[in-house]
Amino acid sequence: MPDFLNDAQRDIQQRADSLGRRVAALDTDALEAHQIERETRALSKRAGIFFLTQPTEFGGTDATCLELTIAREALGSYGVDHLPGLFGPTPGLLAQASKHVRNKFLKPYLAGEMKGGFGFTEPSDAQRHTWARYEGDGLLINGQKSYVTGGSHADFINTLVELEDVGPAMVLIETNSPGVQIIRRFGSIDGSHHASFSFTDVRVPSEHIIGDAGAGMTRALDQVNAVRMAIAANCAGLCGFVCDQVADHLDRTTSSTTAGSHQAVRVQFGKMRADAYAARSAVYRTARLVDHGDNAVNEVMASKTLATEALSSLVDLAIQIIGGESLVDSHPLASVFRRARATRLAEGSTEVLHGNIARGYLDLHLGRI
Repeated sequence: MPDFLNDAQRDIQQRADSLGRRVAALDTDALEAHQIERETRALSKRAGIFFLTQPTEFGGTDATCLELTIAREALGSYGVDHLPGLFGPTPGLLAQASKHVRNKFLKPYLAGEMKGGFGFTEPSDAQRHTWARYEGDGLLINGQKSYVTGGSHADFINTLVELEDVGPAMVLIETNSPGVQIIRRFGSIDGSHHASFSFTDVRVPSEHIIGDAGAGMTRALDQVNAVRMAIAANCAGLCGFVCDQVADHLDRTTSSTTAGSHQAVRVQFGKMRADAYAARSAVYRTARLVDHGDNAVNEVMASKTLATEALSSLVDLAIQIIGGESLVDSHPLASVFRRARATRLAEGSTEVLHGNIARGYLDLHLGRI
C-alpha cells in the first residue's frame, strides 16, 4: 500500500524526506526549545510541508489523509517526527465552530498567535463528567479535566461537557475565564507537556458550542481519530528509523562477532523488517480508506495499535541488540523508546482499542477486520 503513489504524492514524499534530513542535521542539544521550533518551522515552510495541515482559505494546502501519512512517515524515518514546528496548527474542531469563534480564535490559532488544548478525560475519581447547563444567553460549566493535551500553555480548551437535558457537547473555554484554574502542569515520558484543570461556575457564551449541542462525543472522536492516524504514521516511519539503526550497527560490528551469533541477530533483524512492513502497509491502506470516505473507525484503531505495538517491540529489541550505548540519553533510540511507550496509551490504550474493534465487529457489524 505505500507503493503506487502518483506524481503529487511522490513530490510530497521527496520534500518531506529532504526536510527530515535537514532537521536531523540540526544540533538540537545546543538549542533551546523555542529555537528548535523556530528552526524546524522555517525549514518546513521552505519545504512546503508546514502548510499540509492547514485549510486553503488560510494559505494551506488542506492535504488528504494519505498525503499527511506520506509526510509523517518520511519525517519519522529520520526520527524527527516529534519536533515542534514541522506542521502548522490544524483547525481540528474549530473548523466546525460558529463564525464568531472562527474569527476570534481560529485565525490567530492558525497563525501561531494562540495555543489550544483538548479536554476529554476526567479524573478517575470524578463523581460525574464535566457538565454544563444553559443560564441566560450562555452556559455555566463545572467539573475537571485531568489530562488536557497541550493545556500547559493553552489560551483556550476545546472541552467535552455533558450539557444537561441535551447530551455531550464540545465547548470552547478560554483559560483566562473566571473559574478556570490550572490544578497542575506536568510533563510525560515522551517529552510532551499537559495540564489538569478545574472549572467552577465558568460562564461561556452559547456560541462557544462547537457544532450541534448533543453531538459532542462524535465531534471529539473525529478529533481523536485524526490524532490516532497521525500517531500511526509517525510510528510507521519510526519503525524504519529503528531498523536503520540496527542495520548500521550490524555493518559496524560484522567483523567483531562470531558467525553464529551474527546470523542469529540477522534473523532477528529480518523479523524486525517484516513487522515494520506489516505496520506500514496497514497504515497506508487505512489512509486510503479514510480518503475514500469509508467508515474506517475500526481500521484507524487497528492501524494505531499495530504501528505503536510494532514500534515498541522493535525499539526494545534494537536496544537489546545494540547494547548499553543505546540507553544513554543522547542516543536516538533512548528517545524513541520513551516516545514509543507513550504512544501505546495515547488516544486510547491498546487494550481499550482492541475491545472497541471487537465491539465494532461483533455488535455493530462495522469494519473490514
